[in-house]
Amino acid sequence: MALEALSTSELFSYILNDANLQPPELLNDDNNNISHPPPPPLPPHRQPDPVTGRKKRRRRPRVCKNKEEAQTQRMTHIAVERNRRKQMTDHLSVLRSLMPETYAQRGDQASIVGGAIDFVKELEHILQSLEAKKFDAGQNSNGESSTAGGGEPFSQFFMYPQFSQQGNHKHTSQSKAAIADIKVTLIETHANIKVLSHQIIRQLSKLVLAFNAVSLSVLHLNLTTTMDSVALYSISAKVEEGCQLNSADSIAAAVNHMLRIIEEEDNDDIGGILVIQS
Repeated sequence: MALEALSTSELFSYILNDANLQPPELLNDDNNNISHPPPPPLPPHRQPDPVTGRKKRRRRPRVCKNKEEAQTQRMTHIAVERNRRKQMTDHLSVLRSLMPETYAQRGDQASIVGGAIDFVKELEHILQSLEAKKFDAGQNSNGESSTAGGGEPFSQFFMYPQFSQQGNHKHTSQSKAAIADIKVTLIETHANIKVLSHQIIRQLSKLVLAFNAVSLSVLHLNLTTTMDSVALYSISAKVEEGCQLNSADSIAAAVNHMLRIIEEEDNDDIGGILVIQS
């Protein structure tokens, strides 16, 4: 029988008989429409995720390590951790021995580190006070400053400032429109701010209020002044949540803006007093 002479149903039956296949069961609905049976269900690892709708991937079996390798890796990790803890204990002991007992009355790590921070801040304040006395002594004896840095006091604290009143400072990033020498270092959420400016009445209180207004919490503050009314502020501040100042340069720019506003307000007050007296 030629294939061209077979009808569609006959050709289908011929192919099934030739391949020894059984025809699939067909389903009839109410309207006598023939439809194929539903496909078999997928295995559990191929079924789609009910949440994402994506097919689950088959997890690769874990490679079982040799017991000797696992034991060696565990012992190495324990040795490294023991060595790290020993070094930390030794360093804390040395750090505690370098401080007066009043700064670290307890031997736990938090107390030792906190006492070291307070001790370093106290040493910094003493150094700044000695620098101010040295500057004043040079002014009284020779009429000129005997400190390094071109006759400017506290110059060693402003090696790389963001703002400087000296236009020829080669390390500053901003010299134009600088109201004071400002240096800011930022580590995570803790900022160390140093400001050198001419002292103004209520300058410190206004500066602290301005810090709180921009979500900068003052943790520690040192103030050192000279006979020429030059004030050095050393401020430790924490950047709180919601603060828009997220870099050292942005904090320095904000401090410069605060000091400019404080100076303008002071000039307005002086001008008002002169008008009243006249």
